[in-house]
Amino acid sequence: MTPNAERSKLIVTVLSDTEVRLTRAFDYPVRLIWEAYTRPEHLARWWGPRKYETVVDTWDFRAGGAWRMLNRDAEHTHGFRGEFREIVPLRSLTWTFEYEGYPGHVSVETAAFEERDGRTYLTATAKFASIEDRDGMLNSGMESGAAESYDRLEELLAGLR
Repeated sequence: MTPNAERSKLIVTVLSDTEVRLTRAFDYPVRLIWEAYTRPEHLARWWGPRKYETVVDTWDFRAGGAWRMLNRDAEHTHGFRGEFREIVPLRSLTWTFEYEGYPGHVSVETAAFEERDGRTYLTATAKFASIEDRDGMLNSGMESGAAESYDRLEELLAGLR
């Protein structure tokens, strides 16, 4: 593994019975990562595993606005939805997250963006209603899916630069 690849590895940390933190550094300015994270035409190109097409079905990007994305292939469609809670441009985004295949189990995720020394650190903290919800997410393949998504985000950022 190259030194740059090692530095860009996703780190998953279980913070408590109900919280998980994902951290990854990118060699791109915060404005590019914010754009890729908040514009539906970019999200559709990196959010979710490669084996799926991502469709941004709803994207009302404002506090109180709804979002919905679909990951689909020839045989399956997986829906995800939520509501934007707080948006601080170029700094943080808080939204709810619910997998439609497991309705009623809603987590709250805050993605924080911090630029230091020419790199942007993306820290996403998810808070779950219970340890069972946290463990359900951890056991669902969330870590590998997030790592693959962030790899795809890195590829998109190279093209946006």
